[in-house]
Amino acid sequence: MKLLRTIRLDPSDTFIFERAAEPGELAVTGTFMFGGDPAALEGKARAAFRAGFLGVASLGWSTLVQIVEASDDARLAAVDALAKELFASFGAPSIEEAVAAAEEEFEFASSLCNHPLDTLIAMHRSADGGEIRETFRTLRPKDGPKPLRAFAFLDVEGEEEPAETVDLTAMAKKTDPPL
Repeated sequence: MKLLRTIRLDPSDTFIFERAAEPGELAVTGTFMFGGDPAALEGKARAAFRAGFLGVASLGWSTLVQIVEASDDARLAAVDALAKELFASFGAPSIEEAVAAAEEEFEFASSLCNHPLDTLIAMHRSADGGEIRETFRTLRPKDGPKPLRAFAFLDVEGEEEPAETVDLTAMAKKTDPPL
């Protein structure tokens, strides 16, 4: 079966997000993490809201995910891990309801995998009139599979993202300890 796996093409996730997912974790969109008012989010939490996929093992964020083949055992282990977290940390009323919610998260993630293996997916999440909206873009090598290199040869499919600028240098400086 196809699922989403976190991928890190460069170190930017480690300073964009409060907690970056480890490369290779199975992932879901993680929208359930944003139960409050998304407009009130700032800094790294806002970056996670806008473009983060949730790595299940670390509960860290990844800007990109890759479509991969996963075993039933790997999927079951990830569902179990997410369900335990939903029950212990997010207030699921019972472990059975947490398992059902985790299954739903993975079902949705799997629905994004109707592209060839190794396709990269990026997300843009926004809040509009009290509703959270997600748009997804696929990134894949031109002219068939090739080793992926960041910023090299990716075709983009999907909706246009709103124009927005992020000053990565300023964000990085905010996380550096004073000298």
